[in-house]
Amino acid sequence: MGFQKVAEIKEFEKTEKKLVEVGDKKILLTKVDGAYYAVSNKCPHMGGSLFKGSLEDGVITCPRHGAKYDAKTGKGLGKPKILFIEFKMENNRSYPVKVEDGKILIDIDS
Repeated sequence: MGFQKVAEIKEFEKTEKKLVEVGDKKILLTKVDGAYYAVSNKCPHMGGSLFKGSLEDGVITCPRHGAKYDAKTGKGLGKPKILFIEFKMENNRSYPVKVEDGKILIDIDS
């Protein structure tokens, strides 16, 4: 399929994140330090929506159990916790992003 348009940069004038769908995939699109990044919206820990979590300083925090992911790479940064029990940390899937003529494109096949 290659790169597909999922948004326009003007949509990020008042927000730093957006939930987009490409085929059957839900993807969290973020703007960090003026660049755009895409990761799976589904938290690898228990499937929580990362879009519903917070994005601060390039780190996405899952609202369910506090797992933290690098918005640029999907790399796991902070283990999920329930009460005082920490769980295994897995990296999240990231997708290539490019911008052309004000349009944001994602390649879900890479």
